[in-house]
Amino acid sequence: MLVTNNFIFITMKITSITKKNQSMVNKAVNWLIKYNEFNTQRDFISDNLECEEYESKEWKSINRKCENAFDKYLDYMSELPKREQAQIEKSELY
Repeated sequence: MLVTNNFIFITMKITSITKKNQSMVNKAVNWLIKYNEFNTQRDFISDNLECEEYESKEWKSINRKCENAFDKYLDYMSELPKREQAQIEKSELY
């Protein structure tokens, strides 16, 4: 765990049940970590805004990144078997 500028970055290695799925598991986990980081930033910006969220360029930008990261995560998850998906969803990251 790495703490910088009040944000906590978690790096985690999840070993796949089947070796051939390890690459896809790594990609899904990395996008989930990115999503969590963007979501934390988005929450921080939301809490400190003086205007509505839809009026803030900064919030819109981080929201777009957050949505894209989660979409990528879902893309990689859809290519994994259910048991690999369950293992990722049981982790601390989810």
